[in-house]
Amino acid sequence: MNAKTLDLKVYISEEKIKQTVERIGKELTTKFKGKKVVAVCVLKGSFLFFSDLIRQIDTDITCEFFGVSSYHGGTSSSGEVKVTLDLASPVEGQHVILVEDIVDTGLTMNYLRKAIESRSPASLTTVTLLEKPDALKVPCQLDYVGFKITNEFVVGYGLDYEGFYRNLPYIAQVQNLQ
Repeated sequence: MNAKTLDLKVYISEEKIKQTVERIGKELTTKFKGKKVVAVCVLKGSFLFFSDLIRQIDTDITCEFFGVSSYHGGTSSSGEVKVTLDLASPVEGQHVILVEDIVDTGLTMNYLRKAIESRSPASLTTVTLLEKPDALKVPCQLDYVGFKITNEFVVGYGLDYEGFYRNLPYIAQVQNLQ
């Protein structure tokens, strides 16, 4: 299978992403300095953001992975969250940083917050690279937001279209999807 060739326009440059990841990492270092932290990567889209971010956090940190899907191959959230991989270790009594790639409807983030809060962490801090405020269907608490963007379909830096384009080092706006 070949990837559909998309007409892409750079929306957020690699350099801007790097600067934002560094800023958030410094803020999280200040917040959690001297504490043990569990960073939870929401798969699949967050893996690049997550790996860059945790390298910017200067404290004791372990990593966990939570797989969920709400797009199911489309270009907008279905609103139905499907768990594809659960956490491998308990987070009870630990400081958790939940790292997401994009928050659009708010439904997935709220699902993830409830799932982690039900496991009694010492604290829960949410981080997302991208937020689409105009697409929110439910109120959603986000502690750190890299960029607020318009309600358009984007790919790159972990975000995909039908599994492709995750490897782009920048965020691109898709010009030719109908």
